[in-house]
Amino acid sequence: MTQYVAFLRAINVGGHAIVKMTELRDAFVAAGCRDVRTFIASGNVVFASAGKGPTALFQRIRSRLRKLLGAEPDVLFRTVRALERLVKAAPFKRFEAERDAKLYVTFLARKSKSIPKLPLRSSKEGLELFALEGLEVFLVSRRKKNGFYGFPNELTERALGVPTTSRNWSTVTKIVEFAKGSAG
Repeated sequence: MTQYVAFLRAINVGGHAIVKMTELRDAFVAAGCRDVRTFIASGNVVFASAGKGPTALFQRIRSRLRKLLGAEPDVLFRTVRALERLVKAAPFKRFEAERDAKLYVTFLARKSKSIPKLPLRSSKEGLELFALEGLEVFLVSRRKKNGFYGFPNELTERALGVPTTSRNWSTVTKIVEFAKGSAG
């Protein structure tokens, strides 16, 4: 049994794509997923599958989400094991002492055809894209803009030319712990 996390983009954020978590869970169950649980209401779904290849399962999930959302879903999948390795690697260790920094992981839908020279900075958003490992991008936001931190999707998609979704590092670490709690 393999555990996965689905990261849906722009679910229940800013009044966009409002979805009840029970409906989201039901869509994953109907697609053939097991042990389905949601983590916070912003589109994080932990689930398991006994199948050998996830491609058909991910297509069924997208189909169910398309029906639920009424539009093509922006969803990226990762194994819990890959996320555990990511957390263990501690990519933000050098930023831990920065009290006013917000740390983000941006998940890429696929590899980029071009990689910009790093670090890549956006003074407008107060963001620094400092590392890219596989299909994950690591960013830090050091200043607030109008009371909010910069959000990395726009910078990352513009720089790499691929669809993304981002999560706060704290959320990623909590999802891993949450998933471990459901491992059977």
